[in-house]
Amino acid sequence: MLLLAHMEINVLIDKEFKKQVKSIWLKNIARQIQTAEKVSVKSEMTLVITTDEKIKELNLKYLAEDRPTDVLSFPMNEQLDTVPVFVNIPDGKLHLGDIIISYPTAVTQAKEHRHSVNREIIILLIHGILHLLGYDHDIPARKQLMNKREALIFKIIEEQGL
Repeated sequence: MLLLAHMEINVLIDKEFKKQVKSIWLKNIARQIQTAEKVSVKSEMTLVITTDEKIKELNLKYLAEDRPTDVLSFPMNEQLDTVPVFVNIPDGKLHLGDIIISYPTAVTQAKEHRHSVNREIIILLIHGILHLLGYDHDIPARKQLMNKREALIFKIIEEQGL
């Protein structure tokens, strides 16, 4: 059994969204995803909830896309044939990386899909964490695998009542 308390999850929420999104809720969802993926108990990641403007800046700077997006993942690993090789830092933690979610885009997408904003954030968080763990959707076979994992993890979270 994994000791969830050893998964360090840093959460940064822009001040205008602190009433809508709770840090402890995000951490609980992230831990469920990490547990489903059997992530090491000594791991660390950062989750950021921000504006369309800030995510657009990051999207342009790092991915050369001049537009806002729903979620960005910045893994702390290198890909070798779809097997992530994580950075080994002397503190003994597995540094997974950072996930940035645009709250306004999550609201818009939730309305489009006719479900709650929390459900949309869970979907985006699952997608982002899977990217940190080396999943991708760049080719059909990898997209199919990632979609299956997303659906399975969402079902697990749904069953937990989070």
